[in-house]
Amino acid sequence: MTTVVKDETRPLTTAEIAAIALSLAHLGAGPQAVTARRALQHALEHLELDDDVIATTLATLTEPLPVDVASRARLIADAITSRLMIRLHYRDASGTVTSRDVEPVTCLVHREFWYLVGVCRLRRGIRAFRFDRIIAVEPTLTPSRPHLADRFLPFQRRRRRSRAA
Repeated sequence: MTTVVKDETRPLTTAEIAAIALSLAHLGAGPQAVTARRALQHALEHLELDDDVIATTLATLTEPLPVDVASRARLIADAITSRLMIRLHYRDASGTVTSRDVEPVTCLVHREFWYLVGVCRLRRGIRAFRFDRIIAVEPTLTPSRPHLADRFLPFQRRRRRSRAA
């Protein structure tokens, strides 16, 4: 007889952390948000944080977003869930403002910044948009193609294709 032991210490995947983070992002600073952030901190306690980038990123995950940014995060989360394109009004690092139609895929946090990752129709490619540079989000009724978030997240181990000898 074989006994199956469930591995209860399996770490969260990058995609799972991104999904939880996005859910927390739009909760704001209310009582539910405080409890949810405390739960995320508890889930991440087992990690050995010997890397400053990871430590800063996880700290950012557990901090509430400003009210206006949290409101935009809610619209982005709804669009991701509904698989609908959004129109972003975005100010880039040089201060140039553009309007872009984006197929939102996921959100992530890197260091102290939140990002929307999606397919930008203006640039015809995958782009990451910093939340604090998004001026406005307009929902649309235009369907977005389905995209797997795992393929868009950085720092993931990719399966290498074996080469024929």
